[in-house]
Amino acid sequence: MIEQKELKQDGYSIFYYVSGNREKDLIVFLHPAFADHRCFDKQLDHFAKEFCIITIDMLGHGLSGAKKAKDKIDASIHHINAILDREGYSRAHFVGVSMGTLIAQYYSLHFPDKVRSMTILGGYDINGDNREISKAQRSENIKWIFKALFSMNSFRRYVASVSVSNLVEQVRFYEMASLFTRKSFIVMSGLGNVLKQRDNITRNFPLLILSGDNDIELARRMSEKWHNNEPTSKFQIIQNAGHCANMDNADEFNRIVMGFIKDAPTN
Repeated sequence: MIEQKELKQDGYSIFYYVSGNREKDLIVFLHPAFADHRCFDKQLDHFAKEFCIITIDMLGHGLSGAKKAKDKIDASIHHINAILDREGYSRAHFVGVSMGTLIAQYYSLHFPDKVRSMTILGGYDINGDNREISKAQRSENIKWIFKALFSMNSFRRYVASVSVSNLVEQVRFYEMASLFTRKSFIVMSGLGNVLKQRDNITRNFPLLILSGDNDIELARRMSEKWHNNEPTSKFQIIQNAGHCANMDNADEFNRIVMGFIKDAPTN
């Protein structure tokens, strides 16, 4: 059973979803940009017996509409922390996809002792030299803005096509993106606070970095570069999968992540 809950904020609400075994350790799944908690539907049953699961509609996504919010997406770390406190968990395993990986890392900078492990899919080190990614992202943003100005549905179809490679999953991604509005773009500006070059960052938790074999070359290369800079991290390519490999090849993603989390230290 999935329980929908509401975290009320000033001018908006964050909706989140609790399922699985409340007596077990917690996994927090953080979705990519333009999607929502439903992108992890194929993970719930696999992890539900052995973990408690929390999925979240981050600000501007899903049911967590921007409304009168003055906060931006970087405030998600405080929403997550409030949710953990409310649900009675002092620590959690974090699994992020794309934008969710950025928020997960940002959370770990502010609350390092609350992270048991971190799984990154389609992400990169928020603390590193990301000028190449920033340049590519600016070019991509122009495409998004151009499409969104003329038709939000055209924009949604486009982001669905580049986020997942499976045609059925593209339809699901489009449905999630239908709740992402023009006002949601304003919320995304908060990523500027997340992505900053920082020196001497140390992580005291296990790190798994994943990439879909059909993701763009730059994304795969930056994931592997991060792994090479993190000697203790683990790295794996998921076959027959695009950017959101958890949707394209859920069985392989679930198997890899379950094994990684189970091997993580329990202390």
